[in-house]
Amino acid sequence: MEKKTLQYDVVIIGGGAAGLTAGIYCGRAKLKTLIIEKTLVGGLATYTNEIENYPGFPDGATGLGLMDLFHKQAKKFGVEFKLTDVRSVSLEGDVKKVETFRNIFEAKAVIIGSGGKPRLTGAKNEELYLYDKGISFCATCDAAANTGKTVMVIGSGDAAIEEGMFLTKFADKVIVSVMHENGKMDCNEIAKAQALANPKMEFMWNTVVDSFEGEERLSTVVLKNVKTEEKIPVTVDSCFLFIGYLPNTEIFKGMLDMNRGGYLITNERMETNIPGVYAVGDVRDKFLKQVATAVGDGAVAGYGAEKYLSECEIFEQQIMNEGKPSLVYIYNAVDAKSRELLSVFKEFEQDQNGMRVSCIDIYKSDGIAKRLGVQSGPCAVWIKDCKIQEKIDGDITKERIESICK
Repeated sequence: MEKKTLQYDVVIIGGGAAGLTAGIYCGRAKLKTLIIEKTLVGGLATYTNEIENYPGFPDGATGLGLMDLFHKQAKKFGVEFKLTDVRSVSLEGDVKKVETFRNIFEAKAVIIGSGGKPRLTGAKNEELYLYDKGISFCATCDAAANTGKTVMVIGSGDAAIEEGMFLTKFADKVIVSVMHENGKMDCNEIAKAQALANPKMEFMWNTVVDSFEGEERLSTVVLKNVKTEEKIPVTVDSCFLFIGYLPNTEIFKGMLDMNRGGYLITNERMETNIPGVYAVGDVRDKFLKQVATAVGDGAVAGYGAEKYLSECEIFEQQIMNEGKPSLVYIYNAVDAKSRELLSVFKEFEQDQNGMRVSCIDIYKSDGIAKRLGVQSGPCAVWIKDCKIQEKIDGDITKERIESICK
């Protein structure tokens, strides 16, 4: 099957909180923007029953409800959506390619917000009972099906404890396996206190999963005491895993810089090691992974992509000047010396009868300066035949400018 090729300004891989926010910024900037999401628009946040720490919602919000608002806002600004899986990418060069089963999407900038997938325990027989056979990763999705039943939760972080409390609204008993000492959890103190006081929650301390057992469906979780190594079979109807996530970065290996855990490495502008490629949200190496921080990532990347595309256009049409001679002055508007030199370049432009002279302020964005290999201003760059011929750093005078522009 021959794949159809479609062009966009920006392609965003992943439709979670970070990707949706980036889409809102790009769409509002009138960029032709596509978001590709392989499962559910809104990402992992949609699986969270209650979000109480997102600003602007004093009474809290459901993850699904909050992400639906993000989705509607992105569509309002003309962002397009494709529900499909990304098969491969080609990120080098001015035109990046994102390939799915049916299409090849070409874009000038790519924002990666591919998020993560639930981490498994690695216990025996785990693969036999995933999803609809007894092991679940979403309390919101499967809580009602466990009405009146006994369920187990693996983990003690915020997600595990908060989702465990949500399960008590349906299940008769929620057994929580915690690998730490009695009373020690990884969640926040408020959730911990509420969970310990919940009569439907039972805690099994110092335990990890040894194996999952059952016929066609899970019926027993065998726990192991990490101190005594005692095996403890626990009869359950379902088991929910909340032990973290792994980043969806396999297709970027060998292209983008990442840490040992597979998380993408960016700077504070969300830029990866490839120009025009950004990473946002849970997929990047960061201190805190929350909806609020994902939104911040998306805003920075969306703004950055807009600036990158604008600078690409300026660089090709104005700086390179279609191969004709071009003089570029890189300066910083907050530096008095740099500002004073502006008049020198304006005078030189007039004396040369219309030679193209471009004055580029790096105070807010240094993208063009980086393309020219300039670290800071003031600096003059002489370009001819689309190649840098000479640079003047520091002591810039009209005489020195005239000497290089030949």
